[in-house]
Amino acid sequence: MPVAEQGATIPPAGKAPPVFIRPVKSKLSTVSPPRAALPPPAAPTGRGLDSHWDRRFGRGAIEPDFTLDLHGHTLEAAHARLDAGLAQARAMGARVVLLIAGKDRGAPAADRGDSRGAIRSKLLDWLAAGPHGSAIAAIRKAHRRHGGEGALYLVLRRPRG
Repeated sequence: MPVAEQGATIPPAGKAPPVFIRPVKSKLSTVSPPRAALPPPAAPTGRGLDSHWDRRFGRGAIEPDFTLDLHGHTLEAAHARLDAGLAQARAMGARVVLLIAGKDRGAPAADRGDSRGAIRSKLLDWLAAGPHGSAIAAIRKAHRRHGGEGALYLVLRRPRG
């Protein structure tokens, strides 16, 4: 056999050199198995309110500063009354407004017209698009003793200045 550098030997022709496989540490063994998907984060309870408010609403421990009853009005009269009533409540410095609008019905708002539940179905659109939308910190369902599903609490932001 011919001799190469420092005692290494060259294998005879026709024979493959021996292959030494060095064990490699697998990173797969150190990786933990995939975790179960986390549940989506809870929906925010409302911008500007803490859990203390929600607990008090849930117990019915909050007395509204102002009550606005739209039940029984036509859509046009209810919309006008809503804007005027919220302006009055803000002028008085009210923080919690009880808004009585009647129970929502199952049909979509566009299909309801002047039928039952029409005011309640359009109410959130009126509040968002109206002049007082930026003054509303949160909207919550009313406690049973204040009208339950037929009423809402509007929490108004504190006046600045």
